[in-house]
Amino acid sequence: MANCTACTEYLCSDKGLVMPFVNEYTWPKEARATIYFLGLLWSFMGVLIIGDIFMQGVEAITGKTQAVKVPDTESETGYTVVDIKIWNGTVANLTLMALGSSAPEIYLSIIEVVFDDFKAGALGPGTIFGSAAFNLMCITGVCILSISSGETKRIKKFKVFLVTGVFSLVAYLWLLIILVAITPDYIDVWEAVVTFLFFPLMVLVAYMVDKEFFGKGSVQDSGLEMGEEQNLLEKQKADRQIIQEVLRRLHNKNDVKDKDIALLTAKLMEENKEHSRGWYRINAIRSLTGGSKLTPHMNERTEELLRTLVACDEMGSQVSLTELSQGGEKAIIEFTAPSTSILECDKRVKIGIARHGNIKRRVRYRVETFDGTAVATEDYIEFKQSLVFEPGETMNYIEIDIVDDDIWEEDEVFFAKISIDPAEPGVVGRRAITQIIVLNDDIRDTIRFPKPAFVFKESVGTALVPVEREGGCKGKVIVKYETKDLVAVKGRDYCIDPKQEIVFEKGEVSKMIEICIYDDMEFEKDENFEVRLTGVEGNCEMDKRKTRCVVTIVNDDEFKGFVARVTDLTNANLDSLRMSYTSWGKQFQDAMNVNGGDVENATFIDYILHFFTFGWKVIFSLVPPASILGGWLCFICALISIGVITAIIGDLANIFGCLVDLKPEVTAITFVALGTNLPDIFASRAAATLERSADNAVGKVNGSIAVNVFFGLGVSWTIAAIYWAAQGKNFEVQSGSLVFSVIVYSICAVITLGLLIIRRFTGIFGNAELGGPTGPKMACGLFLIFLWFFYVLLSSLQSYEYISGI
Repeated sequence: MANCTACTEYLCSDKGLVMPFVNEYTWPKEARATIYFLGLLWSFMGVLIIGDIFMQGVEAITGKTQAVKVPDTESETGYTVVDIKIWNGTVANLTLMALGSSAPEIYLSIIEVVFDDFKAGALGPGTIFGSAAFNLMCITGVCILSISSGETKRIKKFKVFLVTGVFSLVAYLWLLIILVAITPDYIDVWEAVVTFLFFPLMVLVAYMVDKEFFGKGSVQDSGLEMGEEQNLLEKQKADRQIIQEVLRRLHNKNDVKDKDIALLTAKLMEENKEHSRGWYRINAIRSLTGGSKLTPHMNERTEELLRTLVACDEMGSQVSLTELSQGGEKAIIEFTAPSTSILECDKRVKIGIARHGNIKRRVRYRVETFDGTAVATEDYIEFKQSLVFEPGETMNYIEIDIVDDDIWEEDEVFFAKISIDPAEPGVVGRRAITQIIVLNDDIRDTIRFPKPAFVFKESVGTALVPVEREGGCKGKVIVKYETKDLVAVKGRDYCIDPKQEIVFEKGEVSKMIEICIYDDMEFEKDENFEVRLTGVEGNCEMDKRKTRCVVTIVNDDEFKGFVARVTDLTNANLDSLRMSYTSWGKQFQDAMNVNGGDVENATFIDYILHFFTFGWKVIFSLVPPASILGGWLCFICALISIGVITAIIGDLANIFGCLVDLKPEVTAITFVALGTNLPDIFASRAAATLERSADNAVGKVNGSIAVNVFFGLGVSWTIAAIYWAAQGKNFEVQSGSLVFSVIVYSICAVITLGLLIIRRFTGIFGNAELGGPTGPKMACGLFLIFLWFFYVLLSSLQSYEYISGI
């Protein structure tokens, strides 16, 4: 027994560089395999945590900006100051960003060589190849499938994509040349150095293409319609417009708090931004580890506000019909009224759909109902149909059947929604959703104002004062109204329709009194006037308590103060979504608390993930935050930490594979490749669904693949080749399984890149890399995922010699 405990050579004890840490001679094989597998999974979580911190450092470095004055005719000074990033986006993505997402694979290759007597291993190259296959084939397939049917996303920087695609194929072609043709089964120093030098060459060529050194491409290919400064200026104005539009629609609602509007505004602004690849990766990591998210959480109040913005046109839209119809090129299709009532006994409701703008072309659109308090089949018959506006047609009508039963019920509502395929020559207008109210049969119509007071800013143009109709809404009703000056004077501050009446058609329950507001561009106190309902024609009566309302015109300076308050709150919300922490204290606080301390919005899954990653979070909270020394200290410390944990992962993977009889090559292309690239699939999917282009989803994959080979293998092979050359020997690299894997991957990569190019230039796929019609989209996405399985299967079979090597 004493001799057994002293044994140091036992099953798989020689497979690790630093592990096992204790003598495991007496441990059952199954128990050891289980422990190493769980250790491998936990170590992958550690890579996620330190990867988050590493990417924060990268973002801090590459996100540095300088202030630039951009000409702006709308500004009083004649210019506006915008912040422009110092780092070129393409260079950042191919250097620090690529290093951030590929650090474990690169480290694994270098550590395996350096700590194994400078001998070539199978785990490092296998992980690089497996990661390349997973990213290029599987993740691209998932991104194609993630886009809604009919929607498409194109790569903006297509020329850069082609350059990195060519270099990613050249990387594997170069490996074949040196391993098979030039120096079979060994690598010379010059071959290793050339492998590494391809890396800066790729960065240089991609940068030159991005800056159009070889000639300006088309707008379609480059995605650039203006200078970078002007582009940033437009984005800055778009952010201001989002805030102003939200406030314009919601500031009249007395029950809405500033903080709720600010949270909704932050949500809309965050969705409107173009984020970096690093942003998506950090957000994916935090979602997988129960950390603080980079997107605002919508509570019930803000969700209701969002539905109000989408479904309600109470205050009218500042967006003109010309803007909606993309300069008049497309038709605008919308419901004629935001709400319609119907008595249950009428059994059928008729809803009008209007077309504006370009009416010369045929437009197909779809209308479908969805439940509110009314339930399909129980209260109404579900309506889902595709309809057509023929050339010249401006009105369509749909009829929805109402279920008339003998059971007494409260008034119930359901909704109808218009949707249009992006390929059609039409867009949905401001009233994309209409509400249908099913009324109790015995209720009589009443006309009233919904509120006693309304507030509009002086520059609103047209104030829309709502009038409501309640009851059976069976026939046509004409409502007369008049105004009475208080402080505001008719003709000087406002004017009304000479007819002074609004008309409710059968079933319509809401109409707007349109009042033109004059903006005199002078500072004035608030002005107001009164609107009165004076009479009705039809089978209804006025609610005598609600026949008057006061309209207040707020000076823009006052409104700007309201905007400033909400803007400050919005900026505070956006500041809480920063990728990096401003201090060690904040970093440690976030590490200790689930969801970064936002316990109210933490889910059960967040608690579970936080529990399993808590140890890593606390350990890595000691890494300096990215706010120190411009992010460089965080970058270096995180890089060292990744190296340490990668060494542990290499040992865990090798010993686990040995215990379960998995070849190192198979362990590398499956467990290790998947574990180190798990955040990428979530990050790419999020980028595919949220971004306007496909660049962050699939456009930057080729660069990472090439960097893995040029930097990962180039550095490790250069070190080993120099070491052996100093001893007068060759650095041996067995080409058998390695060459086979390279050939299989290269074939699959050519097919994948070819398919993406075909999709971009073929109408059947929507002329885009991602999305498109349902059938072709599903076929392409599933095919690429199958292609990844095919690569893994062939490489595994060859490792076990079921397929002969080359």
